[in-house]
Amino acid sequence: MFYTIPTLMTLARIVAIPLIVAVYYLPIPPETCNLIATSMFVVFAITDWLDGYLARKLNQASAFGAFLDPVADKFLVCAALLMLVEMHRVHVLVALVIIGREIAISALREWMAQLGAGKSVAVHMVGKLKTTVQMVAIPFLLYDGVLFNVIDTRQWGEFLIWAAAVLTIWSMVYYMQKALPEIRARVK
Repeated sequence: MFYTIPTLMTLARIVAIPLIVAVYYLPIPPETCNLIATSMFVVFAITDWLDGYLARKLNQASAFGAFLDPVADKFLVCAALLMLVEMHRVHVLVALVIIGREIAISALREWMAQLGAGKSVAVHMVGKLKTTVQMVAIPFLLYDGVLFNVIDTRQWGEFLIWAAAVLTIWSMVYYMQKALPEIRARVK
């Protein structure tokens, strides 16, 4: 099924990307841009969990949805990182590490699936932790202010995005190690 609620939610995440970027080109104060972009990012990030939950709950899981969901997530994160680099809120090295890992692991998973060994690089807890840290860091950096007169979101966001970069490398090494025996067996 193509037009299911979960698939439409996933597609909405992809459509959201230019909308989030466009916010920063509106003739409104920067603080307002930050608040709108942060709110949009959080709402669309929540749909990542919600679409998977609904797909299972409504029995609307599909091969297309399983393909599109991680693609939408990667587009959303990569677009946000590129915006944050442009606004000098994320170091370019961090963005390169995170985006490079996403490309490398996606390619590795595709290759392993073609070899019939997709389970060797199935999602692991370290990958989930990396994603969680990223999904907290990015809204903090988009907001770029003081939350509840207590939390300096820039400071916490910078700490968390660097932590996400470390977890990104760790998860990439983990997935490569899991795939290495299969790769060695196939390359000989």
